[in-house]
Amino acid sequence: SPYYSQTHHDLRVSIRKAYNDVVGPHVLLWDEEGKVCAPEVNKALGDAGLIACLIASEPKGPALLKAWGVALPSGLDPQDHGMFHGLIENEEIVVGTRGCYGVKDGLLGGCAGIGLPPIVKFGSEYLIDKVAKPVVRGTKRICLAISEPYAGSDVSKIHTTATMHADGSWRVNGVKKWITGGMVSDYFTTLVQTKEHGFCMMLIERGDGTTVETRPIKTSYSAAAGTSYVTFEDAVVPAEHVIGVKGQGFYHAMANFNFERWGMVCGGNRHARLVVEECFKWGLQRQVFGKKLLEQAVIRFKLGQMVAEIESVHSMLEDVTFQMNNMTEAEINKHLAGPISLLKYKQSRTATFVADNACQVFGGRAITRTGMGNVVEKFQRSFKMMAILGGSEEIMCDFAMRQAMRQATKVGELARL
Repeated sequence: SPYYSQTHHDLRVSIRKAYNDVVGPHVLLWDEEGKVCAPEVNKALGDAGLIACLIASEPKGPALLKAWGVALPSGLDPQDHGMFHGLIENEEIVVGTRGCYGVKDGLLGGCAGIGLPPIVKFGSEYLIDKVAKPVVRGTKRICLAISEPYAGSDVSKIHTTATMHADGSWRVNGVKKWITGGMVSDYFTTLVQTKEHGFCMMLIERGDGTTVETRPIKTSYSAAAGTSYVTFEDAVVPAEHVIGVKGQGFYHAMANFNFERWGMVCGGNRHARLVVEECFKWGLQRQVFGKKLLEQAVIRFKLGQMVAEIESVHSMLEDVTFQMNNMTEAEINKHLAGPISLLKYKQSRTATFVADNACQVFGGRAITRTGMGNVVEKFQRSFKMMAILGGSEEIMCDFAMRQAMRQATKVGELARL
């Protein structure tokens, strides 16, 4: 492959070992009992450099990691960290958590993976040092708080407000819903509405819990994700906790979405591949009508369908990743927001197809929580998360086409000149 060098292969080996050591012995129990990883586990992830990977490709990332004395897995130089390293990192957390999607999101994917980048991208030096450093080291945790009961994919309809006080600080009031990792987070990267500036992104601290309350939300996957309903009641936000430029909060959220959606595709497609691997293993063991299951033509057909869908997504993913690896962030936001949205749509449709076929291959074991079919059963309960979180399928397609329409209009205007 033209995309991968020895550094990529070394990184994959190192990350897989780290997850096997830190997470592997406990992951199935955490998933079944709905336990969010303990502080010492989060610290172990920080010590292994796994949290540092989340910011290594940021423009400020390499310098920050060097200043903090934080090393990446396999000894990879942060200056050499690219989007294909990020692709591998998103794949390996799926493998390391044995397809337990809730555990994956509770560890990194749904919390620090999306709550930390806005601090590093847009935050002041003060915020980066106060928040990003302890999060990267694994001593603190952070999540992204955007969705509300009134606003899911339509981010512009959020109701949470921030009111400025005479001393320049803010008071935040409102609620956020489906906040992954919120149950254990110390910090909340939060999108709010202000009278003075419109949308702003702010860093809210949990504090002693009197003004920030989190309650668990039970979803179709494991409570190990720490999914929460967050209530802000006169939560105090110092002036220096505004992230980026006042009035640019919506832009900051949208810029974060492109990388979040890309990461979801990386992990989601690897999860689907993991399911197909389980189907092959089962097909080589199960005897049906005097033959191994894999010797039945109809089963090979179903496997072929799944593999074709997964490989097509992966091909498009590598193409988009290559472009992201060779573009500035501004160029990514301008030219790839639409393609990334379509890629997310295609991946979640593929996951739906894989879930259906895998269920037919495994039969009753696909709906049994223990035994050989447990990976497929977990996938059955979690694959729709990919179609909703980060923007629903309908929103993704509509957004991509509206982006294309804008470009087509510009081209038409130029043609008439």
